[in-house]
Amino acid sequence: MRTHGYFVTGTDTGAGKTFVSSALIRALAAHGLDVAALKPVASGCRAHAGRLVSADARRLLAAVNVRQSLPDMTQYAFAPAVSPHLAAAQAGVPIRWKPIQSALRTQMQRADLVIVEGAGGWLAPLGPRVCIADLARALRLPVILVVGLRLGALNHALLTAESIAAYGLPLAGFIINVRDPRMAFRQGNIDTLRQRIAAPCLGVVGAGSTVRKAAAQIDLLPLLASHPVVEHGTEPQPII
Repeated sequence: MRTHGYFVTGTDTGAGKTFVSSALIRALAAHGLDVAALKPVASGCRAHAGRLVSADARRLLAAVNVRQSLPDMTQYAFAPAVSPHLAAAQAGVPIRWKPIQSALRTQMQRADLVIVEGAGGWLAPLGPRVCIADLARALRLPVILVVGLRLGALNHALLTAESIAAYGLPLAGFIINVRDPRMAFRQGNIDTLRQRIAAPCLGVVGAGSTVRKAAAQIDLLPLLASHPVVEHGTEPQPII
C-alpha cells in the first residue's frame, strides 16, 4: 500500500524545513506528480486581508502544482513568533487533530502526494500533553527529516531519528540542508549522518541554493520505490 504524503520535520527551528519542502514539492511535480501541501500549525504569522497568514505557507503555495489557497494550508495560525503551544494558549485556541486530518483528507483527494510541514523541531510542544511528533502520528504519515547542517547537527539529527522510530513512524529519508557553508569538516559530518541514520539520504542542498536548484539535487528514487505507509498506531487525544 502506498502512502499519499510525507510529514516533513526538522532537527530544530531554522533547519530549513520550508526551503526543503518547497524543493521536494518541485522535484515531485517535475516527476509528473500532482503535489499539494499543508502547513497546519504556524506562529509568527502576519495579518493580511483580515486573516493571519504564514510566510512559510506562502512559500509552499508557490511550489505546489494543484489549486490551493492559503486558508486551505494552515488550520492554526498565530501572530506571536513563539512556540505554537504558547501562542495557542495566549489565543485561547487549543490545537486539535480533527481539522488538520480533515484538511489532509481533502488534499489527498486532489493530489497524488501531500507534503505536510511541521513547526519547529520534532518534539516542539503543541499543547500541555502533545507535540509535533504526536501530530505526525495522528496523520499517520512517514517522515522526512531535514537536517540543518551546522555545529551540533549530528546530535540533533541522531536524537530526532531515534525519536521518530520510538513514535513508531517510518523515516522515509533525510535531506541535509547546509546552513553553514564554512563549517569545519563538513563532508565528515555528512558522511557520519549517512553512516548512522538508518534511512536513505535524499540529498544535500542549501548553502545559497535556490529552490529550483535544490529540487534538482533531491534523489526521489527511494521515495518513489518504497512509499512506506503507517499500518498501525493510536491517535492521541485532542487537547482539552
